[in-house]
Amino acid sequence: MSEGLVTQVKPATVPGGLLTASRVFWIGLFAVTWVLSTWSFALYKALDARWIIRFPKAYELPLEGWISDAINWLVDDLSFGLFTFRDVTRFISALIEAPYDFVRDLLIDGLMLGQGQQAVEILAPLSWIAIIAIMVGLALYARDRTLALLVGGCFSYLAVFGQWESAMITLSSVLIAVPLGVAGGLALGIAAYRSHKFESMLRPVLDLMQTVPVFAYLVPILVLFGFGPVAALIATVIYAMPPMVRISTVALQTVPEEVIEAGHMVGCRPRQLMWKVLIPSAMPMLMVGVNQVIMLTLNMVIIASMIGAGGLGYDVLAALRRLDIGGGIEAGLAIVVMAIALDRLSQAFSVSQVRAHPDPKLLFYRRYPRFSTVAAIVVATTLAGMFVPAIQEYPEKFTITTGTFWNSAMEWINVNFFDAIEAVKTLLFNVLLLPVKRFFAGIPWAWGIVAVALAAGRVGGWRLGTMAGVMTAFIAASGLWREAMTTIYLCSVSVLIASLLGIPLGIWAGQSARANSVIGVLIDTLQTLPSFVYLIPVVMLFRVGDFSAIVAVVLYALAPAVRFAAHGIRSIDGELIEAGKVSGCTERQILWRIKLPLAAPSLLLGLNQTIMLAISMLVITALVGTRDLGQEVYIALTKANTGQGIVAGLAVAFIAIISDRVVTALARSSQEKLGLK
Repeated sequence: MSEGLVTQVKPATVPGGLLTASRVFWIGLFAVTWVLSTWSFALYKALDARWIIRFPKAYELPLEGWISDAINWLVDDLSFGLFTFRDVTRFISALIEAPYDFVRDLLIDGLMLGQGQQAVEILAPLSWIAIIAIMVGLALYARDRTLALLVGGCFSYLAVFGQWESAMITLSSVLIAVPLGVAGGLALGIAAYRSHKFESMLRPVLDLMQTVPVFAYLVPILVLFGFGPVAALIATVIYAMPPMVRISTVALQTVPEEVIEAGHMVGCRPRQLMWKVLIPSAMPMLMVGVNQVIMLTLNMVIIASMIGAGGLGYDVLAALRRLDIGGGIEAGLAIVVMAIALDRLSQAFSVSQVRAHPDPKLLFYRRYPRFSTVAAIVVATTLAGMFVPAIQEYPEKFTITTGTFWNSAMEWINVNFFDAIEAVKTLLFNVLLLPVKRFFAGIPWAWGIVAVALAAGRVGGWRLGTMAGVMTAFIAASGLWREAMTTIYLCSVSVLIASLLGIPLGIWAGQSARANSVIGVLIDTLQTLPSFVYLIPVVMLFRVGDFSAIVAVVLYALAPAVRFAAHGIRSIDGELIEAGKVSGCTERQILWRIKLPLAAPSLLLGLNQTIMLAISMLVITALVGTRDLGQEVYIALTKANTGQGIVAGLAVAFIAIISDRVVTALARSSQEKLGLK
């Protein structure tokens, strides 16, 4: 048996000696690229031919102008009989603004009668005690007292640390954006489930939506819907919806055939089958989609604050602009705390529980004790708040601030470790960053298109090669070749460092339960921190520039490298490891010759996710001075230049799509070689 098991590991080794055809191809492709990159600027100066390193200006596609003209025509000239397109956008804005204003009045402002100075408050907003009681009641209903303590503690933190009002503005956005994102995603998921043709048409759209940088969403929405919370809500819904669509489709497709047959046998019509059989059966997985919508909505609140969202996101953004590390970290931690509470709450609701039906003969408050208690607290605090301000609003004199601590900590680090930080920064810049930057900056655009097409074709076939070549040609023809190469340089260095740090940590976590518990907490913390929060301490320590951007990207993109490596190690069949030990392998040989080859598919999937997170974060790091495609998108947002924003966003999306398809093809090939697929 041991011999058979050892034989299964052999496909992971590379047959055919040191120079296989595949290795010759990759070495040759890199050598040609390196030579052309090294001599491109010399050729440009000797021949006075700028077209060698940059696509000729005369032949660039005027996409920016075309798209801007199309948007202007859409807003100013398009009409549907008696209605114009602007009337449609106003109608959509009104539909979203009405419930948003109601929720905001309920949580913050209070219900008012009349307008302006003559407005009279007819109902005070819910007190901080009432809102905490509601959240605790939901936690008790969903699971148990442990979850109730966690959720209650998280919302109490918001009040005690002076973040309550901003947090309620953010919660108002979440309470509107999440239902819209879930409903829209579920509707599209149902349509994709019922029609394979629609699903095949929808898949590339979802790929594009999930790879286009978030700033790019804001540019056309700002033009169409103006500046304000409604535009921010629309951008948030669009950004958070794609995972719900995908999960809904998969959840419905994985409902057992026996369940569907049972529905047909009892005479269900198509609509009844969907809502009374399929949806309830798929509910646990659908709640995972709801959880993803909540997390993406909270991740979007900072970015959406650029077009008027307000709340905690605006506080973080304002602190970043002032380089106020204390205020930024406090607001960022408030978002993390809210994210933890809503995440755990939605996860609890995703686990189906069998609940006993209360006895209808009992009085209402005995049948529903939790609901009755929460309702009583809401009514009592609302009435008492009219006479006792501390019940209505948390007393400001009892708030706690950690801003001074964070500012002092950062100042202490700068004073005591400035020389060491600068030495590390200079070393990495000279040894790694500068050579890689020169390499990518020197690649001629024409050879870059060919090289990408050849590499993708070698990995995934001629279809993938053609697609990659066309997308790369689009980037060059749009006049964004230099910015794209800067993006790839920053992404490649960040992913390399994240992998060198994350994969060993993941391997360690996969082999040690104690290490897994410690590393798991670290990774969970990194994943819940909003992306903008990373920029504040990074800028304070390293100032603006490429190095600061790379540090922020590495921290943000580290998690999948760790998680997938740990998962790959843990999922290896124990019998294979035992067979290696019986064959006399040392622990080091078992790691390098058995565990790592068998974990290669998981490592590649982790690499894929690391690349995706790195690209998404790079757009945000445009705020710290990088000169890449993210900067182009950010400039377009500040100028409300729709064409520039969309073209730069598409360029980022194409880089992400090419990377995703190539790494996915590598993972699939690795699985096939190992006989796992």
